[in-house]
Amino acid sequence: MYELKTKQNENSVIEFIENVDSEKKRDDAYRLLDIFTEETGEQAKMWGPSIIGFGSYHYKYKTGHEGDSFLAGFSPRKAKISLYFAPGDKEREELLKKFGKHTSGKACVYINKVDDIEEDVLRELIQASITFLKRTYPDGVEGSNE
Repeated sequence: MYELKTKQNENSVIEFIENVDSEKKRDDAYRLLDIFTEETGEQAKMWGPSIIGFGSYHYKYKTGHEGDSFLAGFSPRKAKISLYFAPGDKEREELLKKFGKHTSGKACVYINKVDDIEEDVLRELIQASITFLKRTYPDGVEGSNE
């Protein structure tokens, strides 16, 4: 049976950020920590070894696969900073048009540095992710500005 690798744990968010090699990425991580905390109203938690997530929700797919994940999050990776928002949210695509310099995948949006993006749009993306997940999994969302 498949086991989800990215689980919430008790590792220290601050310790993780302090161990980021690049001083600029470390500064950006602290800036993102403040923004995500303000927008979610949630305390940052480590998910797996390298993702900082906020809030949580339980999902269950039609296939029967289920698990827990965070509402929004980020990871200051070596190459780029990964931003995590709800996959499948149509509003995300519209917001990304005015977000600034980025690339994106199914669930991730990648940036080089926070100065490359519009902070107000980042805040909108976080809120859109939470709203989408509350609507999609109404019984599974915990916390998130309630």
